[in-house]
Amino acid sequence: MTSLSWQTKPTDRFILRWIKCHLSARITPRLARVPGLAPWMVTVSSAALGVLAGVVFGLGWGFTAGCVAAVAQVLDGVDGQLARLKGMETTWGAFWDSTLDRYADGAMLVGLCTFIGRKIPHIPLAVLIPLGAVALIGCSLISYTTARAENLGLNLGPPTLLSKGTRTTILIVSAWATLFWKGAAVIALLTLAVSANAVVVHRLRRAKGPGVPREP
Repeated sequence: MTSLSWQTKPTDRFILRWIKCHLSARITPRLARVPGLAPWMVTVSSAALGVLAGVVFGLGWGFTAGCVAAVAQVLDGVDGQLARLKGMETTWGAFWDSTLDRYADGAMLVGLCTFIGRKIPHIPLAVLIPLGAVALIGCSLISYTTARAENLGLNLGPPTLLSKGTRTTILIVSAWATLFWKGAAVIALLTLAVSANAVVVHRLRRAKGPGVPREP
């Protein structure tokens, strides 16, 4: 394949595009030469690492969790590239990728909240648990509303800046930063809770606008 179109998808925002073109694309051609390696195997490996990163974060090892999550993020770009390079793209593969991504995202957020509960005990659980729930629901709804809008033919405008790549980057950077300042985890949680739900509210308002197709 002479074209570089295998490296990214049209829907990739700038962070994911950079990761895929500069990091994932260095690995994919080598993995493409491994006999019997299918894209779904990379998908499962990436998701497993993402969940592991959440567990490690929850155990209090923020920097290590950030490193594991970073590797998972790079691998998350490899499966699609591998499928395009080898002509193995399937709808079920894309469905698996999107679904397992939610497990990894959720695990990292739960790990973040657990880290805060363990390392910053002066934040009461009565505040931490609702804030974590709001962040988790908001981040999940960004992905859900994107897919639902596509299914209904709704035009929600340009892709949000708070895409998966951005959200994961916030979590990874905050995990690394906890090596120097544990409060970075709290800043990340507040950022995700507020910004993710702001995006969802904006989409709800836009979907109600005049002339927008609606569900029968």
